[in-house]
Amino acid sequence: MKLKHPKKITVLLTLLLANMAINTSVAADLTRQEVIQLLKQASKAEPANLRRKDLRGVDLSKLDFRKADLWGADLRGANLSKSNLSGLVLDLTVMVGVDLSDADLSKVSIFGVSMMRSNLKNANFSGSRVIANLDHSDMTNANLSNVRWGADMKNQPMGLMRVNLNKVNLTNANLQNADLGRASLRFANLTSANLNHAILLSAELEAANFTNANVSYADLTSAKLAESNFTNANLKKANFSKIQGIKSSRGLRDNKTKSLAIFD
Repeated sequence: MKLKHPKKITVLLTLLLANMAINTSVAADLTRQEVIQLLKQASKAEPANLRRKDLRGVDLSKLDFRKADLWGADLRGANLSKSNLSGLVLDLTVMVGVDLSDADLSKVSIFGVSMMRSNLKNANFSGSRVIANLDHSDMTNANLSNVRWGADMKNQPMGLMRVNLNKVNLTNANLQNADLGRASLRFANLTSANLNHAILLSAELEAANFTNANVSYADLTSAKLAESNFTNANLKKANFSKIQGIKSSRGLRDNKTKSLAIFD
């Protein structure tokens, strides 16, 4: 049997399926007020159970989560700005597009997580351990001092697990004593960042911008520097041994502090 107006039927079916998808979409498991109530009742012995909870898009700003269990929670698009998550284990959480601006993430553990396209301005990550994908995120003025974000070469059961910071804005960020060994920072903006004593061993730094950055005493041994920019950067005692791509890097050959750096 031939159907009349097959194109119109197809359009109607498409609209019907789309409407069904919208109506069956799952809302967040908890509201802001419900989360606040759980946090009020929490203690170190019995933390607020937010484990694997769906908190997508929820406003959780300015809350103290130090007595909460957020392991594996879905925080996509959630607003956690100015919140306190210091010392938490956030392994296997989902945080794409999360707002953690001005948040305290000191000493957190974040492993196996995607935090792409997130707002991390002014966030405090000092002393944290992160192996995650932060590509396209904004980390302007973020504190990454003493972080341990380098790849653990003794524990790579699924191939190279490392932090990805490709196309991340790290303008004015503090990366003093940061371990970013084997990290990927392609096209990262490190303008005026502080990388004093940072470890960038074998890091992928193609097209990264270090203009006016403090790279003094940093270890860039075996790093890939093709198309990178070191204009007016402080290179005092920086180790550039065995680097790759020096011919296409900018601002390195004629840098005023180049004579103070270490080249092989």
